[in-house]
Amino acid sequence: MPFYHQLGQIPPKRHTIFKKPDGSLYYEELFGTVGFDGMYSNLYHHHRPTQLKEIASKHSVAPKIARANNIQPYRLRGFEVAPENDFLQSRKIILTNADCNIALAAPKHATKDYFYKNTDSDELIFIHRGSGKLRTMFGNLTFSYGDYLLIPRGTIYKIEFDTEDNRLFIVESHRPIYTPKRYRNWFGQLLEHSPYCERDIRKPSELESHDEKGSFLIKTKKQNDIFDLVYATHPFDVIGYDGYNFPYAFSIHNFEPITGRIHQPPPVHQTFETDAFVVCSFVPRLYDYHPQSIPAPYNHSNIDSDEVLYYVDGDFMSRNDIAAGHISLHPAGIPHGPHPGAVERSIGKQKTDELAVMVDTFKPLQLTEEAMKIADETYMRSWLE
Repeated sequence: MPFYHQLGQIPPKRHTIFKKPDGSLYYEELFGTVGFDGMYSNLYHHHRPTQLKEIASKHSVAPKIARANNIQPYRLRGFEVAPENDFLQSRKIILTNADCNIALAAPKHATKDYFYKNTDSDELIFIHRGSGKLRTMFGNLTFSYGDYLLIPRGTIYKIEFDTEDNRLFIVESHRPIYTPKRYRNWFGQLLEHSPYCERDIRKPSELESHDEKGSFLIKTKKQNDIFDLVYATHPFDVIGYDGYNFPYAFSIHNFEPITGRIHQPPPVHQTFETDAFVVCSFVPRLYDYHPQSIPAPYNHSNIDSDEVLYYVDGDFMSRNDIAAGHISLHPAGIPHGPHPGAVERSIGKQKTDELAVMVDTFKPLQLTEEAMKIADETYMRSWLE
């Protein structure tokens, strides 16, 4: 994200002596992406962040593919994913390709006895149900219904929930996730016509600075394995940092929709991007105001991308028999559009109350065995008149 943040204590210059009150040194860490060419932050620790004591075990979390070369549209009933106690075990990858994993989760409890780090992927966690606190080495973020949590790869974190009723939609991206370049000027600032601005971004606060030694378990994901790494010092021992690479929160309710006299194309809903996929937010908005406009989306062919739409809440006017928590998958190669009757129903309507998250990937998505457990095989015939 192209904006700067500072929290806690930092020295006047990078890579210079920074002493504790007792005269010993704080330890600097450069936390960067894309080699030394991407966004980065400089963190200052009580202890060296390199004190690995043990690699206790590892286990695979590789998705099991059920449909490798898929052209069939599917509806997935997301709320049929059963709640589980553990945060990591609750995460079920339903769609995957070389660039990303798309997962559902219904965790009942926090990450209590371990910390978590994903070394391969930025994580975009959408909060459909629940509230709580994301605790990280960069500080803490509270979250609630409708929040996106963007967690850069390599961030060590814990997540806490206020209740046991939680539903998450998660995108793991092997490419860095940014704000859309279409809405940034050449300095990186979000433009006047952007559907959100820097004021809507919630940055970490409540920096935890634990000066503790012992044995601290960090479950670390690397190439579809989770390793149990035991470190000698508390991972939240950062006394301060500054830079551009840190987790943040953005609420879908702060996305300001772009409308027009006739139906606007999906890119106006774009919220995040990588060079491999985009994420869009569909929010309550006024419909088109041309006197002959058709508010329902036009039929369109997904020639270059797979479209995933996660239905959050409201009235999904272009679909019949769609409920909160459902996911539609429309693969590249075949056209799709409103269900029978949706176009006619939309004429004359003035607004929509739908709330949804869309992911369009430029490489085909594979369905996993977890997806087929909640799949509606009859969905592809739902356009027959």
